[in-house]
Amino acid sequence: MFVSGSHRRRIATRADASIMHADLDSFYASVEQRDNPGLRGRPVAVGGGVVLAASYEAKACGVRTPMPGRKAQALCPDLIFVRPRMSAYSDASAAVFEIFRDTTPWVEGISVDEAFLDVRGLSRLVGPPAQIATTLRQRVAREVGLPISVGIARSKFLAKVASAVSKPDGLLEVPPDRELRFLHPLPVERLWGVGAVTAGKLHDGGITHVGQLARLPERQLATLVGPGTARHLHALAWAQDPRRVETGRRRKSIGAQRAIGWGPNRDGIHPEGTAEESLLLLVDRVTGRMRAAGRVGRTVTLRLRFTDFGRATRSATMARPTADTATIGDTALDLLSSVRPLIAERGVTLVGVAVSNFPGSGGDQPELPFGDEPDRHALDAAMDQVRDRFGGKSLTRGVHLGRDPGLHVPLLPD
Repeated sequence: MFVSGSHRRRIATRADASIMHADLDSFYASVEQRDNPGLRGRPVAVGGGVVLAASYEAKACGVRTPMPGRKAQALCPDLIFVRPRMSAYSDASAAVFEIFRDTTPWVEGISVDEAFLDVRGLSRLVGPPAQIATTLRQRVAREVGLPISVGIARSKFLAKVASAVSKPDGLLEVPPDRELRFLHPLPVERLWGVGAVTAGKLHDGGITHVGQLARLPERQLATLVGPGTARHLHALAWAQDPRRVETGRRRKSIGAQRAIGWGPNRDGIHPEGTAEESLLLLVDRVTGRMRAAGRVGRTVTLRLRFTDFGRATRSATMARPTADTATIGDTALDLLSSVRPLIAERGVTLVGVAVSNFPGSGGDQPELPFGDEPDRHALDAAMDQVRDRFGGKSLTRGVHLGRDPGLHVPLLPD
């Protein structure tokens, strides 16, 4: 299929619409409403000093992420703030992804709450893509108790746009012969890569909708946003996106982050040790995921967000790749110590840690303990086994006891 005119573009890259983009609606907030019936139908924000997620009832009042909590409360006086429960979100994500993988073997996870699924070749066995998507949405609602929106198209870009347009809790299929009719009336903000800055440049040039951008010569568009961005946006405006769903791609890093709020005085200044405790909890989680995936890494990266919404990133590369909790924890604490003056001056509201620089293939032999050194690898392995058998909250390190309000330590069964 071709579009005639001076900007002729080939827009058919697949024979049919068989790529699905599945996206959980207001994920964190939906989990809280699922687990607490008293929150259903009410405006809910996950977070405190900063809004991490907002229910659709809150979004209707103008609450967005990452909005300061005071501004959100001013916009929505009835807003209910809920502390984040990362373990609950992780469990819900895992359950949803099991349904994804039970639907098709071709699943590409994008984040904890969204994924691309390729359902080509399943029509004869299961039914057309719309029927597959309907069944998937019913299973997520029935088995996990969460709303999910699904877009279907023949490209990843269009499928993602379709899922966004279908929200909340919707399903939208874009047939191949209606792609441009669907895409061109949409605002330019729907295009991948158009954030606030790029949107402002386009608006200043009189371009507010995708169709206007598509009809603008690429050379003229480049004067507004630069040649690279112009080429990218022009292709998307003509529904060109040849990328396929990738299932074998290995992650380049494994990380986690945690909001710690604005402190008791709402100035980002927390009791001594709060940032360290949060960081060590994250390291414990990340290294456990690394060992489960058979990964070892050399580079540890610390990320902080301050009360003024500024950010800081620090990283260090270790001598040898490892998934050892204590070794990575020590490195992360050293990085945190290097930014203590910034924390004291600006306050901190979010802590994150990631491990990267994985070996290219096969992994490395872990370091062996020498002399009277404790066998850290044996300790990590033992903890992993207990958690696999009795659940992630069944065992924790002593440094976390009594310090993490979201951590519950149940007794082990006899």
